[in-house]
Amino acid sequence: MEHVDIAVVGAGVSGLAATYELRKRKRSVVVLERSDRAGGVVQTDHIDGFTIDAGPDALLVQKPAAVALCNELGLGDRLLPTKLPRTAYILRGGRLHPLPGASILGFPTRLMPLVNSSLLSPFAKLRMALELFVPRRSPSRQDDESIAQFVGRRFGAEAVTYIAEPLLAGIHAGDVERLSMSALFPRLVDAEAKTGSVIRSFRQNHGPANADGVFRSFPNGVAELIDGLMRAVPRDSVRLGSNVTQIEKVPDGFVIHVGNQPTVFATGVILALPAPAAAELLNPVDAELSAACRSIRYLSTATVVFAFPRDAVKHDLRGTGFVVPKVEGLGITAAAWISSKWPQRAPDGYALLRAFLGGARDPDVLAKSDQELIAVALGDLTRILDIRVQPTLTRVYRWNRSSPQQEVGHSALMKNIDAALATHRGLFISAAGFRGVGIPDCIADARATAGHAAEFVGRSHRPSSIVDRPSS
Repeated sequence: MEHVDIAVVGAGVSGLAATYELRKRKRSVVVLERSDRAGGVVQTDHIDGFTIDAGPDALLVQKPAAVALCNELGLGDRLLPTKLPRTAYILRGGRLHPLPGASILGFPTRLMPLVNSSLLSPFAKLRMALELFVPRRSPSRQDDESIAQFVGRRFGAEAVTYIAEPLLAGIHAGDVERLSMSALFPRLVDAEAKTGSVIRSFRQNHGPANADGVFRSFPNGVAELIDGLMRAVPRDSVRLGSNVTQIEKVPDGFVIHVGNQPTVFATGVILALPAPAAAELLNPVDAELSAACRSIRYLSTATVVFAFPRDAVKHDLRGTGFVVPKVEGLGITAAAWISSKWPQRAPDGYALLRAFLGGARDPDVLAKSDQELIAVALGDLTRILDIRVQPTLTRVYRWNRSSPQQEVGHSALMKNIDAALATHRGLFISAAGFRGVGIPDCIADARATAGHAAEFVGRSHRPSSIVDRPSS
């Protein structure tokens, strides 16, 4: 039986970031990953000169954990901003309308860009401007609100339909009536609490715009981050194709059973898994904790990628892409103009596009065949962007239950999960869907969790039974 300080189950962004932090703290660690590759939802393919991010395609610089990690890994100078112009659009009435200028998450920091916007009706513009005078929520009201409740209360119903639903809920593939405002957008909740107005807070606290925008990626796609993490840890510490079947609590730690492979003894365990997978392993340890994890909902999505000769797409594609409100009744929820958004993602003379389907709009999206998904996405894009030919490249990516839904009550649920974890010394959880969703949140939480795990090992006074070998 192999003995290590910490066993990390899962080699996605969270698992690898935790492993990196544990190595910095001189703890022995093994990472057990069921699939045959690391990275989880981060996947970049290189096909015929095209660079395709199948999952997330950017790091948000306003949350600094991801950029800080890139700098530590020696990747900071490879980070690239999005290309100009960085205009994002919202579909309304079959036409693409740019988001109002000087907006944050679709909400204005100045009134004139809102007045000049073609997206909203005159009444809706007035209603959004009047947010400055909407009374703040009573401090006695501590209950969580959905995104729809918060935005409707402060900005009006049309803002929910054409901004909150396609944009705020859309980036999480979720239901605007169910997703938690405090869990997903605490910045807006804090803005109301501190100043009484989201617009006023943004105007007071929003400094000069970042000339390079708020997103970064790499020349070869986001998987460069995964490659950097894999280089930073001992090669033999990450065990791909290692299916953990059971975690057994014993007096001095945990015995991890791994398919047909030797068992592993670890003083501590970090579950870097989606909540449903974590729930399966936790059930024999703590049935109530398992049930709490299982209650976090995950939705499925599909991404369809197309390449076209650039001159066959009549739309100018000046910007990053567009989102589709539910009321528009289309099959796709959004589309990204990858070749317009990032440099060097397509050969000269070609346009590379990504269309998104599923989530709360179509929970059974993965029951469709690849050809059905292609037909839906191609039909919508052809009409919106005036495309005259068939694609020269098509790829379909299926993401089964890969979009966590932090719904109303999630913060209270996490308090219960953390309280239950505290009763199991040496057991930790860090993954998308628990304390964050995006790559920066996952990295920040994974490194913090790894720090707690390393401190626990130090307090346990159990020196590792193996000698770490240098990375090869």
